[in-house]
Amino acid sequence: MNRKVVINIHAIIPVSRINGPGKRMVIFFQGCARRCSGCFNPETHPFEKKNLYTPMELLKRFTYPGIEGITISGGEPFHQQEGLYHLLREARDNYNLSTIIYTGFSYEDILRMKWGKSILTFTDVLIDGTFEEDKKEKTLLARGSTNQRFIFLTSRYGEEDFYMPGKIEIHVLPDGSIVKTGFSNVELLKLSA
Repeated sequence: MNRKVVINIHAIIPVSRINGPGKRMVIFFQGCARRCSGCFNPETHPFEKKNLYTPMELLKRFTYPGIEGITISGGEPFHQQEGLYHLLREARDNYNLSTIIYTGFSYEDILRMKWGKSILTFTDVLIDGTFEEDKKEKTLLARGSTNQRFIFLTSRYGEEDFYMPGKIEIHVLPDGSIVKTGFSNVELLKLSA
């Protein structure tokens, strides 16, 4: 059976320097059952259709020259395992991009999933574990809380590559909307005239 696999995406930041080493495209999956208290991306929690892309469409449309890799976040990427697998495979095989995934699941949980081992085959770094607000990261490591582990599945990166020069980025998109990304409890203020 040859069917078209689509991924439900909350948002895409075409170029970021705060979500892993080098210039990265950040892809936020839509939908998360965990709903961790203090989550940086609560708007990604609802399981509602946002932006549907095939992996090929997504990469073709949003991959900019000079991008080193993609960082997958959410929501929870492993709620869309088949789409995640095809996205990572396409990124590695046809774009030679490095791959980083943030997930609330543990590495051990992922190994038991239907697509888990296949997904990890195309993953350079997995940052696993639920966000725990009382363990919020106090260093410049690119993770939300200190219980989250860096699991290096290839030799492409090491922990030293995840010390970020800043904690947040703010992007103004062409439609005027503002997207923040990174690891901070800073809230954006909406100013009225």
